Amino acid sequence: MTDYIVAIDLGTSHITGIVGEKRTDGTFSIIACETVDPASCIRRGIIYNRDNTATHVNGLLRRLESHLKGNFIDKVYIGVGGQSLHTVDHTEVKDIADGAAVTKEDIDALKDQCGKYKPDLLDVLDVAPAVYYVDGRRDTNPVGVPCKRFEARYKLVVGRSSIRRDIAKSIKELAGKEIAGIIVSPLALADAMLSREEKELGCALVDFGAGVTTVSVYKDGDLLHMSVIPLGGNLITRDIVSLQLTEAEAENLKKEYGSAVLHKEDEGETIRVDMEGADREIEVNDLNAIIEGRAKEIVENVYARISEVTELKSLGSGIVLAGCAAELKDLPELIKEKSKVKVRPSAIRGGLVQGSGDMLGNPLYMLVISLMLKGTEPCVSRPFTEHGNDTTSTGPETDLSGADNAGTQETGDMGSRGVLGGSDSVKRPKGKGFKEKIRDLFGED
Repeated sequence: MTDYIVAIDLGTSHITGIVGEKRTDGTFSIIACETVDPASCIRRGIIYNRDNTATHVNGLLRRLESHLKGNFIDKVYIGVGGQSLHTVDHTEVKDIADGAAVTKEDIDALKDQCGKYKPDLLDVLDVAPAVYYVDGRRDTNPVGVPCKRFEARYKLVVGRSSIRRDIAKSIKELAGKEIAGIIVSPLALADAMLSREEKELGCALVDFGAGVTTVSVYKDGDLLHMSVIPLGGNLITRDIVSLQLTEAEAENLKKEYGSAVLHKEDEGETIRVDMEGADREIEVNDLNAIIEGRAKEIVENVYARISEVTELKSLGSGIVLAGCAAELKDLPELIKEKSKVKVRPSAIRGGLVQGSGDMLGNPLYMLVISLMLKGTEPCVSRPFTEHGNDTTSTGPETDLSGADNAGTQETGDMGSRGVLGGSDSVKRPKGKGFKEKIRDLFGED
């Protein structure tokens, strides 16, 4: 059966799921992409309410399965982020016998030693590729090089220990889905968006999310630093609420009229806000004074995080912006003014995904596409009949109509989309969570 990868991004403002077909040449085509509103069960990129997260994920997976012509999603890849994520430096050292050279076994031994390292109160979520040094000199290909002291310097991506536990509880136990893998979202995003040349010259990938802003700095081809700032686009929206608006009205005004830079030419301009009971007019500059103040605070924090590890002028490829909050008008200009380096919007690199149109440059989908690209284990299986034979299926259909309208879909009909078409002869494969899967399909116990 063709390999289909399923990935989910647990975002603060959106939970997004994707099914992609992995082709023999290593590229992907997108079969389906769906989004639901997390309704505050995800906060600052981490699971806040396990039960509600499981409910929303199950509804999202049913929507994805509706594109699969009777095939079932058995496993999912989950992206992790959140304000506790950051990098930690860790070095492993091996003495080499006099006159001998570094071997592949030496590299493997240091990697095994690194795998046993457990930082206090934190969980190692991923390890960036090591940087090697032979007798104090950096060497990208140390095998065969004679030396006395061999070092492997690692960047460990760590986070609080509850991250894995909450994902296992919500996705595996409550939602009844096997976890194919947990992927560090900022690393996946960087690999999907940054070219090797950009990482070599030096680049900062800044992901402006709804709940948090993640800064990943690359230099000489390697991850130099990653950290998370607990400030995001939702904070700007809540500031705008001070104009005596609802949060929904504030979000709409931010998207339609908001700017990260206050413009003198907007002085005296007003916005008419249709409100229940009475309409109001709001000064454009009153709105943007609020936005500019908070945007400057976030940008100052980004600047500080980058400056802790390198000079901004040393970033030959400048700053790359990602995330839905990065859509704020004039934000690139605000960052250029502060950093004095070039700034560009992000997009999935060409040649990785086939035939996806505007999705590759849409911040709503870029992160979940990045997670999909990291998938290696098939996540979709065919159903079987009472006699154990595969049912006839032509395979998943490519239908991105759901993705085109994903941002406007409501979550209230999550339980209304079945994928069996009323056929009692088709069942999910048995295994752990089988009863939960049947209950998900047919409704009440």
